Amino acid sequence: MSNLSRLLKESWTLVEEQQDKLASYFYARMFLDNPQLRDLFPVQMDVQRSRLLGAIVTAIQSVDDPDRFGEYLESLGRDHRKFHVQPEHYDVICRALMDALRTFAGDQWTLEFDQAWRDAYAAIAARMMRGAEADSANPPYWHAEVVHHERRSRDIAVMTVKPMQPLEYRAGQYVSVESRYQPRLWRMYSVANAPRTDGSLDFHVRAVGAGWVSSALVRRVQVGDMVRLGAPMGSMILDRRSTRDVVCVAGGTGLAPIKALIEEMTRANRTRWVHVFFGARDRDDLYDLACLNRLAARYPWLSVVAATTDDPDFPGEHGNVSEIVARYGPWHDHDFFVSGSPVMVRTTLRTLAELQVPAIRIKYDVFSDS
Repeated sequence: MSNLSRLLKESWTLVEEQQDKLASYFYARMFLDNPQLRDLFPVQMDVQRSRLLGAIVTAIQSVDDPDRFGEYLESLGRDHRKFHVQPEHYDVICRALMDALRTFAGDQWTLEFDQAWRDAYAAIAARMMRGAEADSANPPYWHAEVVHHERRSRDIAVMTVKPMQPLEYRAGQYVSVESRYQPRLWRMYSVANAPRTDGSLDFHVRAVGAGWVSSALVRRVQVGDMVRLGAPMGSMILDRRSTRDVVCVAGGTGLAPIKALIEEMTRANRTRWVHVFFGARDRDDLYDLACLNRLAARYPWLSVVAATTDDPDFPGEHGNVSEIVARYGPWHDHDFFVSGSPVMVRTTLRTLAELQVPAIRIKYDVFSDS
């Protein structure tokens, strides 16, 4: 651990137990310094309150790992163009952050801690601004029309949108989505198809308990509605130079990017076997299994294994999808793609570590609606 990383983590422990109060103070200080910034955030701040501060803290504490986070921060800077973030806004956020940290750490805050956070924040802000500047040829966001909307289960919908302008992305990436029903609330969703000539994008959305955006996209959005899309992000893309066989592990609507990757491979793959493990609570949540089985019947290199945890009569595997993967194999010489809830991804990564799958061969993105 570098000295900078040590200082950041040590100083964060001084305020960690007061995160909620610190976040409230942080936003109040930021909006007092620049009232116009309030218009960039949703009317309801209950969920948002922890999001920005949490993202800043996570990025800052990872600042000494440039290979992992540099590209991500530049992508984040491109994505944040949708908020019309300007370079001077980074200074406002920095002042609010430092003031909040000093206030809640009290006498234990030192000049050494102060300088460490300033240096780390300056580094991530520079990478984000660099990403935004490099993307100036694209719009800050894309307007898209909903051209198809289908409920697949009690709380899952498949939605197709068509952007008004071309949106270039790679299979496996995700974009942020905003609807008119929850203005200024953006949530990340993986694109469920490889790029098409007509430019349309599919999304698989599950309505979750506190997910205002997901509930609107599943239950309120209709064909003809307009949504806005942020810049594509994510590194869960195929390495076209690799000749290794592929294992895809999907939980619930985490199937979306896996399906996009499979679709990309149907256009060119001739030599790589692809094994898909698709897990859910019950057969209703295996909302796209029929389509996967049709693809497997058409392409000999593709196999599909489905599993449920709470459906004893399901005619397939039973148990957590990570457990099912462990029953097959061996997997030492495969490329892995893992997608699902944060809990599912963490569980699968632990299983793959136990199976001695090299971490460098595992790709995943973790985000959630809430």
